[in-house]
Amino acid sequence: MYLPAHFESHDPAHAHALMRAHPLASLVSNDDDGFPFITHLPLHLQERGDGLVLLGHCARGNPHWRYLQQRPGALVVFLGPHAYLSPSVYPDLARVPTWNYLAVHCRVQASLIEEPAAKDALLKQLIGDHEPPYAAQWRALGEEFAHKMLAGIVAFELRVTDLQCKLKLNQHRKESHAAMHAAYREGDAGAQGLAQWMQTLGMAPAQEG
Repeated sequence: MYLPAHFESHDPAHAHALMRAHPLASLVSNDDDGFPFITHLPLHLQERGDGLVLLGHCARGNPHWRYLQQRPGALVVFLGPHAYLSPSVYPDLARVPTWNYLAVHCRVQASLIEEPAAKDALLKQLIGDHEPPYAAQWRALGEEFAHKMLAGIVAFELRVTDLQCKLKLNQHRKESHAAMHAAYREGDAGAQGLAQWMQTLGMAPAQEG
């Protein structure tokens, strides 16, 4: 992605926080005609000794798993909070609107997981992320039902080979930070998320942060 130096984060903690807080990612591969094919799916971030791995699955009826099998290289995009920015935050009038956002792009190498026990373990990672109490219900459904459900999905590991983290928060326009933070604090959920990140990055005025 287009990544000006003043918007690029080299702190892995920023990327990891965004990926965990906004797990619904866009997985992008090329289909058999060479056209981009996208699946939107939740992914579980796992930090291992040799790097980062994203765990996920898709329906067996979704052809995306075949594209990953044939062409393991893919792109994963996480989009964090985002919001419109009015030029009214600047002290001068010679300004234009923009849109601020936080995003992480990961180049990945995919490998499929077909063994039922391994797929079950992967599902439990996702359950643990989003609804831990459901794990007991999943176990109580019985082995026959679980095998039927597991047969209907294809699970995969996506090993991250390169990562870019973009925090577009008007960092290069310090004269706008106080008014921008005040506006975002009163905005919708996306705007409020950006206000919180401004505090994290030390961009919020001291009296407000």
